Parts: sequence; structure tokens; C-alpha cells
Amino acid sequence: MKIARTVPQFFTTDFARTVAYYQDQLGFAQQFAYGEPVAYGGLIRDDQSIFLRHVDQALPVPPEKFTAEYLDAYLIVEDVTPLFAEYETKGVRFHRPLDQMPWDFREFVVRDCDDRLLCFGEYTGE
Repeated sequence: MKIARTVPQFFTTDFARTVAYYQDQLGFAQQFAYGEPVAYGGLIRDDQSIFLRHVDQALPVPPEKFTAEYLDAYLIVEDVTPLFAEYETKGVRFHRPLDQMPWDFREFVVRDCDDRLLCFGEYTGE
């Protein structure tokens, strides 16, 4: 037995808006939706999922979230440069632009429609 993969689960107060953002801006497709009105669902891109769960009230955000860059998810990609270019053309809001980091990753950080920080990185070490 082994853990095959992990899936982040994000909370949202506006399910439809969040799904639209991930589809239109980040290139995900809706994988499934459950409930009427929808209360739980999944998005997928390149066989990787993000699950969404509706909440009535947004969770509190630590005041230092953005200055300390508290990430909500780190997504490892095979070629980060064209993904960054794709997101630039779509007008995605970046928290940090594409850059080579001292920990052997080339990465950038997106600030999504619900103020989550998503880091997309490619390992550049040996």
C-alpha cells in the first residue's frame, strides 16, 4: 500500500466564482460537483486535482499571510516558464513573479480570487 497523491481542499464562499476563476485563469477543468446547490467539487489539470468546499463565511486570514508568503499549495510542474507565460497572457494576479530560488526551484506565486497563494515551481537541481 502507498499514498498515490495528495489533493488540496480549498474553502470558498462563492463556489461558482472560484470554479470560473480556476477554469478561465488557471486552465483547470471542472472534475465533479456535488449537491444542490453545489457544496463540494473538484477541478483538474494535467491529472492533478484541487477540491473545493463551500463555506458560508470565509476563514480568518493571518495578517502576515502575504508578507510572510504563507502558501496554500505548492504545485510542482515540469516546465514552469511556459506556464508563467500562459498566466501572464490571461492577466493572472501574481504575488511573486517567476524567479530562480536558492533552494533549486524556479517558481512563481499566484494570488487567486479568494486570496489563496499558489506557488508553481520546477526543480532545477541535479
